[in-house]
Amino acid sequence: MAFCNSCGATLNPGTKFCNKCGAPSGLSAPAPGAAPAPPTPRVAAAPAPPSAGGGGALKIILIVVAVIVVVGVLVIASLGFFAYRVAKNARVHQEGDHVKVETPFGNVESSKDPAQAEKDLGIDIYPGAQVQQNGATTATFMGVHTVTANFDSSDSLDKVCTFYKSKFPNAMSTTSDQNQCNIISNDHKNMVTIKIEANGDGSKFQITNVTKPGSN
Repeated sequence: MAFCNSCGATLNPGTKFCNKCGAPSGLSAPAPGAAPAPPTPRVAAAPAPPSAGGGGALKIILIVVAVIVVVGVLVIASLGFFAYRVAKNARVHQEGDHVKVETPFGNVESSKDPAQAEKDLGIDIYPGAQVQQNGATTATFMGVHTVTANFDSSDSLDKVCTFYKSKFPNAMSTTSDQNQCNIISNDHKNMVTIKIEANGDGSKFQITNVTKPGSN
């Protein structure tokens, strides 16, 4: 719709002069037979792509879970192969109560002989003490030699504790009460741990001696 520039009256399409004030309308008449210009089509805006935030997080979680599962399977397979190699190459020797197991990584021995236990420990055994049923165990791995032996004695905890305190006057740690006595001695060659417990009227004690690599 057009309006007159002079008086504001409404002008019909193609009118050259205002019907009210006679002023030129400034409108050009359409060419005869010319079709009106088609309306400009409206282009619909493309829909926004769906957010990938949730899907991306789920994918990351699934990938992490898959990696953990694969690593776990590889670890289990490696441990199984390691155990198989050790079992395949292990050798067991037994002579009476003395048992020795040889593996590619070291040896383990056990014995119920008090004399052998004292020899392996390199420590005086309390007089009259007897090796317990599980005996003494010796292990050597990567240069570290460890001996552990368990004993029973008919003497009281105090007597056994006093005996070993005299053997290790420079022990780095000594603790005792009415039920237990612990002695720890450490030097450049060995680390000795003695744990003594009351056992009725007598006592029981465990001695562990770890020989450091290169001190033999």
